[in-house]
Amino acid sequence: QVQLVESGGGLVQAGGSLRLACAASSPTFSTYRMAWFRQAPGQEREFVAGCSGSGLIKYYTDSVEDRFTISRDNAKNTVYLLMNSLKPEDTAVYYCAADDSPHGYSGTDFRSTSAYKYWGQGTQVTVSS
Repeated sequence: QVQLVESGGGLVQAGGSLRLACAASSPTFSTYRMAWFRQAPGQEREFVAGCSGSGLIKYYTDSVEDRFTISRDNAKNTVYLLMNSLKPEDTAVYYCAADDSPHGYSGTDFRSTSAYKYWGQGTQVTVSS
């Protein structure tokens, strides 16, 4: 069982930045595919960004492609989401997700909620206009 703990959420004005962090308890963190999802009130949970165990393969949803950056530090068992140029529509609860099952490396292997076994508790991000 892997424990994921998110941090870094908060209230920010439009155009501002936040960096989310997700610390994982597993000693084999580098073998885990990691991702960030978000869920706004009344909406389904959606994929935001994902990366492979090495961090070399990354995917983003179109709406954040030029503004958000996912990265990981395997020595610290932590994955990050740097969010720049935030917009009110980015307001949501952001969830960290992890999985170590065998998988491919296409975008479809990273974008589905069903691809991830472990989830964090979520951190609220609110962007005011």
